[in-house]
Amino acid sequence: VQLVESGGGLAQPGGSLRLSCAASGIIFSDYDMGWYRQAPGNQHELVARITSDYSTTSTDSVKGRFTISRDNAKNTVYLQMNSLKVEDTAVYYCNAVRSIPFGNYWGQGTQVTVSS
Repeated sequence: VQLVESGGGLAQPGGSLRLSCAASGIIFSDYDMGWYRQAPGNQHELVARITSDYSTTSTDSVKGRFTISRDNAKNTVYLQMNSLKVEDTAVYYCNAVRSIPFGNYWGQGTQVTVSS
């Protein structure tokens, strides 16, 4: 199983980035997909999640700015990040989880840095 993130990098405050996570080795449509982040000194936190039936949730700090979506034909989940803030700086990780049968997989992470 592989989850490969891409799209991270440096952005200015107020700017945008789109993260992608391409999955292989799993039945992608069966999995709930999520984006997590961890900044230095902070806990690992859920940013946004999209279920196998396309329901979405996101943490309050990104509501109205970040949008999670998925393309089952491409086995890919996206995180569109707009109106970026310095406090969005973190390593962003892709996660795939399924309850029955159980499966829980992580990508290697991609750095997002928001700085002027």
